[in-house]
Amino acid sequence: LPSVSGHLDPSSHQRVLMKTGLILLIIGHLNFIIGAFVHGTVLRFVVDPRDAISLQYTIANAGSVISALLAISCGMAALVLSRYLAPTTLGWGVLALSASSSLACLTCLLGLAVSIGLTLGSQGRVLLAPCTVTNVALAPVSHECPFDPTRVYSSTLSLWAISLLLDSVEIVFGIRCLLLTLDLLHL
Repeated sequence: LPSVSGHLDPSSHQRVLMKTGLILLIIGHLNFIIGAFVHGTVLRFVVDPRDAISLQYTIANAGSVISALLAISCGMAALVLSRYLAPTTLGWGVLALSASSSLACLTCLLGLAVSIGLTLGSQGRVLLAPCTVTNVALAPVSHECPFDPTRVYSSTLSLWAISLLLDSVEIVFGIRCLLLTLDLLHL
């Protein structure tokens, strides 16, 4: 609720910052879990420093985990700021965290989009690279893989799509937190 000067009153700041912080905290945790799941089930087997695509997968996934950690820390700081509105150093900290979280989520969003494009373009060739053929006569059914290759292509793409959606939500609420903090600091 805007006051006469165009700024939110302190009680509105507390509620909106608390809701924004909680959403960032939840979305950040979900994105962190998805990034860890993708890395643990598929990407830890796929990483090959000589292959640019698998290296890009790993960097994009690591970026996803880092941006999730930044969103979690931004959410926690916004929750603390919603309780104690007076300290300006805390406001500046939330401002810096929300700006860095939004930028990290944006770069992660772009990296995941590139990963999805590369996977669709190569039809999952890099994801299935660790699988070796043991019997040439039974090539389609005799792959030895360190993971279950039956649904790795669709599962990885689905998890990356969910992570892309969560990064989009993190960007929106990170910017919302940034704008609320700017208003709170009267900048």
